[in-house]
Amino acid sequence: MLETERLTLHEMTPADAGLMLAIWNDPAFVRHVGDRGIRTLDEAQDAMSKGILRLYEEYGYGPYRVVLKDSGDAIGICGLFRRDGIDIPDIGYATLPDYCGRGYAFEAASAVIEYSRSVLGIGRLIAIISPDNAASIGLIGKLGFEFERMHRMPDDDHDVSIYGKPLNNNG
Repeated sequence: MLETERLTLHEMTPADAGLMLAIWNDPAFVRHVGDRGIRTLDEAQDAMSKGILRLYEEYGYGPYRVVLKDSGDAIGICGLFRRDGIDIPDIGYATLPDYCGRGYAFEAASAVIEYSRSVLGIGRLIAIISPDNAASIGLIGKLGFEFERMHRMPDDDHDVSIYGKPLNNNG
């Protein structure tokens, strides 16, 4: 578990399928990340077992459930992912609509970046962002990531922006 002033971040489990279902069907997620076509709790559990939960087994990290300390409400996810054809972990985050604009994603992402550097020993992170996602581009810039290049993901028909951040002096 990671902890910040207002948040706790927990490794995800199959019990988080409801949270992921809400995130995968949030209009902002669909617009900027893509429609996963996941519409039921069973489909969310299946997708999690094939993706998110496998990350922990294969790499020792993944996304974390972001929870408000004061209420215990799960408000989104933030953590590390691995994409096909890219050998550097990427940071990703999604906040449920009722909790956007309050600095929670920045707070959670800052904790994930520090954990990546100090505990996991990762020397560099990237962020993969839709070029029209101004809010995410602003956040990633505030976190110290810099634009590197455009990239076409496998099986996709549009380019995404790749931002990078060295986590050590060797960068």
